[in-house]
This record gives sequence, structure tokens and C-alpha cells, in this order.
Amino acid sequence: MFAVVRTGGKQYRVAAGDKIAVEKLAGEAGDTIRLGDVLLAGDGDTLADAAKTIVSAEIIAQAKSEKVIVFKKRRRHNYRRKNGHRQQMTLLRIVAVGDSKIEKKAAPKAEATPKAEAAPKVAAPKKADAPVKDTSAEKAAPKATKAAPKKAAATKAADTETKAAAATPAAKKAPAKKPAAKK
Repeated sequence: MFAVVRTGGKQYRVAAGDKIAVEKLAGEAGDTIRLGDVLLAGDGDTLADAAKTIVSAEIIAQAKSEKVIVFKKRRRHNYRRKNGHRQQMTLLRIVAVGDSKIEKKAAPKAEATPKAEAAPKVAAPKKADAPVKDTSAEKAAPKATKAAPKKAAATKAADTETKAAAATPAAKKAPAKKPAAKK
């Protein structure tokens, strides 16, 4: 079975066992991811419903692609710029292409533990049992605990200024200059 998937702004035709290099995806080597944007799916000449098709892939490695040289030049203006770029990419191995029904059946079920061996659970109190607070009084009278330290800091600053002014003797003012006599 094959599928056409879209990831990183590009489209890839994939089948089980294929290896592809795509734009960087989140995850580490060994993680299994699902490529969700399936555009087309089919088996040979027949097409399947792409909405029900799941493509799962395993991350092989996170790598960088080959370096691309970017060179800009404007002739007769002594303008040259040389830059390089290496795009981040993810190497994927397509594990399975199939219907969502097949994927659900293939997933291993967790083994059920006997109820006798399980530790007894303590029932948590329900929200209905908790006392109900009356918030109307809190909304009407806002708390002023945060404003008090600011006022105290402002008064402390004012007190220090007055103490500093009292401690230093007042400077004498120089007498005003008299205008010069006209001749």
C-alpha cells in the first residue's frame, strides 16, 4: 500500500520500508511518529480513503542537509556577499501505511492485573462536599495588603529626605545683583 503525505510544505509518496528526508520534526532517534496529513492512499490501481489512512514512521536521525552557498554580487559596485546555509532535516523510515482499523488492532493491549492484588484506592472528597465560599463580600471589599508596603516605602523615603534636610545647614542665598546704571 502507498500514500502521499504532506510535511514541511512538500509532498512525498511513501510505502512501508521507504526512507525519506523531510524538514525537521520534533523527536529523537528511535521515536515513532504519525504523519497525519495524508493526501492520497491506494493499493496498486485502487484508491483508498485518505482520511482513514494512517502513516507511521520511525525517526532514524536528526541531521543537516548539504551546504548551500549563497553568493550575491553587484557588478561595478565592489559589492560581494558570501553566505552558507545548512537546512535542518529529519531522516524517517516508514514503518506502516494502512487503515486506522488495522492500527488499532495491531496495538498491544495492556495486561489486566487482578483486582485483588491492586492496592485499595482512597476515595477523594467530592467538590460538592467542600464548603462553598461566598465571594460577593470579597469582591465588594478589595484587599489593601499590597498597597500598604508601598505607602510605607513612600513615607520612609519622605522621612529620610526631611531628616537629611534638617541635618545639613541651610545654604545662604547670595544677594540679588543690582542692574548696572545706565550712562
